[in-house]
Amino acid sequence: MKFISIIVILVLVLSVAPFAQESGNLTQLGELTVEKIMRDPSWIGHSPRRPYFSHDSKLLYFWWNPENADSDSLYVVSIKGGTPRKLTKDEQDALPSRSGDYNKKRSLMLYSSDGDLFIYDFNKNIKRQLTNTLEYESDPSFCRDEQSIIYRVGQNLFKRNLSDGYIEQLTDFKKGRDSKKNDNIPEYEQWVESEQLSLLQTLRERKEKRDKRKEVREANKDDDDRPLTIRTGSSRVRSQQLSINEQFVTFVLSDETEPKQTIVPHYITESGFVNTKDSRTKVGRPDGSYKFGVYNIPADSVYYLDTKQIPGIFDLPEYLQSANITDSADSSDVDPKARSVYFRKIIYSDDDSKAALDITSLDHKDRWLMQIDLFTGKLTLIDRQHDEAWIGGPGISGWWGATVGWLPDNKTFWFQSEETGFSHLYTIDVTNGTKRALTSGQFELSGVEISNDNRYWCFESNELHPGERQLYRMPLKGGKRTQITSTSGRHRTTISPNGKFVASIYSYSNRPSELYVMPATANAKAKRVTTSLSNEFLSYNWRVPEIVTFTARDSVEVYARIFKPLEQKDNTPAVIFVHGAGYLQNAHKGWSRYYREYMFHNLLADNGYTVLDIDYRGSAGYGRDYRTAIYRHMGGKDLTDQVDGAKFLIHNYGVDSTSIGLYGGSYGGFITLMALFTEPDIFAAGAALRSVTDWAHYNHTYTSSILNTPVLDSLAFVRSSPIYFAEGFKGALLMCHGMVDANVQFQDIVRLSQRLIELGKDNWELAVYPIEAHSFKEPSSWIDEYSRIFKLFEDNLK
Repeated sequence: MKFISIIVILVLVLSVAPFAQESGNLTQLGELTVEKIMRDPSWIGHSPRRPYFSHDSKLLYFWWNPENADSDSLYVVSIKGGTPRKLTKDEQDALPSRSGDYNKKRSLMLYSSDGDLFIYDFNKNIKRQLTNTLEYESDPSFCRDEQSIIYRVGQNLFKRNLSDGYIEQLTDFKKGRDSKKNDNIPEYEQWVESEQLSLLQTLRERKEKRDKRKEVREANKDDDDRPLTIRTGSSRVRSQQLSINEQFVTFVLSDETEPKQTIVPHYITESGFVNTKDSRTKVGRPDGSYKFGVYNIPADSVYYLDTKQIPGIFDLPEYLQSANITDSADSSDVDPKARSVYFRKIIYSDDDSKAALDITSLDHKDRWLMQIDLFTGKLTLIDRQHDEAWIGGPGISGWWGATVGWLPDNKTFWFQSEETGFSHLYTIDVTNGTKRALTSGQFELSGVEISNDNRYWCFESNELHPGERQLYRMPLKGGKRTQITSTSGRHRTTISPNGKFVASIYSYSNRPSELYVMPATANAKAKRVTTSLSNEFLSYNWRVPEIVTFTARDSVEVYARIFKPLEQKDNTPAVIFVHGAGYLQNAHKGWSRYYREYMFHNLLADNGYTVLDIDYRGSAGYGRDYRTAIYRHMGGKDLTDQVDGAKFLIHNYGVDSTSIGLYGGSYGGFITLMALFTEPDIFAAGAALRSVTDWAHYNHTYTSSILNTPVLDSLAFVRSSPIYFAEGFKGALLMCHGMVDANVQFQDIVRLSQRLIELGKDNWELAVYPIEAHSFKEPSSWIDEYSRIFKLFEDNLK
């Protein structure tokens, strides 16, 4: 045993030592290898993140790790300049939260931390803890008089007086049914109970006595001291909110179904036993139901919103109409069925005179902005956004959430819409219905907000170039936009509370992010705050990929980044990279989230490959038509964009038409499979990583927005899933998948592997990674995966 141990140690030392000498002690990166670029990314350096200003706008805080510690630390620097300084734990503990609810003078901030409530006095620089309980208090806000606060404990709202600490419970949501009402009791249960009481006198007398005692208790109770008990059945209460005048509590009851869950087995565990973890459902699960409730506190009553008054709530989506399914709303003998909706949030005007609801249909086709009369539940349409594909875009839905609100005049509602094909800013005067577009053009806005002084709009826009994001300011009434940031690249900006400074996490295509600070004025000079990159990273001349365009077969202009070898020759091999996520942008001028792939593309170019990185149809940054071009057919225009990109390389860069490969992960892996199965004469080899092979097995929210559901739109799923096209495979295929992937689950690639076996296909391989999820963590896994990809291309494209 001792001899074996010694041999193992020697092997490890011999294999690691040369690399350690190259990367650990010297600052020169030298020739790129997979082992170098795919090691722990700390060798690159740690970029700053999450900057925010102090309340007085004099200091800038941010998270950073220039010392290559185990985790980032909080740093601070003066706006006037100087060297960033790491805060001690005591200094961090003394700070207020990064965000919270302010009083009108912005001298006090209310926030929650670790389930307790705090208030910070900026004039005195004092933090005061309001609660220290085992209950979890959250979502605190000031009341209109600022003498009391509202907060949530569990599913109920409470009010606390800041002076004397008096606490009042405002709501009493409880599970179960109301014994006084039979509304929610099935009819057969009511009949059985009635029959039982009519037959058995003892039970009947006991019930009568019990009901009389309860009536006495109810009569003796001071109704003003206790809120109305609201029975929620089996539903979950969410989005509880008190109106500014404290007269109404609005809430949503969600009755979410519990469909069959998938499981993810973990084979490599500390215990040595296989563990399984519950994961997500599959697309097509039943939608939950949602009810918007209004509790009138003075009237001690509750009602639920009637959604049948929403305009177009009975409209049948076009894809169902084309399937010759008749709309029940047009049938006189059938009760029309309203589509299911989700209530995002209620938005009150500052003077509490108006309230608006943001409502979306669960079939993803509609979004309604509606004014609500809380006394009656009557809805009045502000704006309806309809898309036969799906509602989306920056500031409208999806990963960003929706940006909406009331202007300071308390009568004008603002929102974003893709009405013109691009996400722009609109206002509507609800008193007369006048609608105004404050921005327009073939570009998109993101991060829209109103300045603290209510004078300006602030937002980021890609109007200079689809791949370039800059900060702009515009008067609240609209008009000329003032560009604040100007350096070409990608800016993720934060504006100081006084509106005078901007912190920018700025990156360029060949440089990771650094933190800059600048005055919030046009043409101001930005001052660099951090220096994060290692000398080793800087020693290599990383390419600035040229952003190019080519014309797709349907005349649409497609953007891409190209990496070229140092010497451009005829008949060279090429690789097309397919980014993941579907709705994501990668052909931009900033540092890519696919930074490992970016470095790999430099390695490929060093080895004579031309690499094309395409923002194919479905990508972000190019408007509604580009986004929805994949509706009901993933693997359609998003795939033909790869084919047209390959032809672009052949005609313009001397690429050998028989030596083109492609690769990508997740959605990129899906496209890779579709390419090799349906366009095998174009692509000689491909690496499909963590790939969706059958969309009927992916999650519900994402997939149902693009393909609807398998039961209602099976055609869309069949023509979009690689497993149905495996017969067409020829060439060389590498598939790589993490076995504990809870997103695109391992079952996906196992099913496709069995299909390839049954079809008798060869020249394919599957590499599995037992401890990796959708995003790999271990450097050894990254190195193994990309060594296989590089070998695939070397063996098949050269």
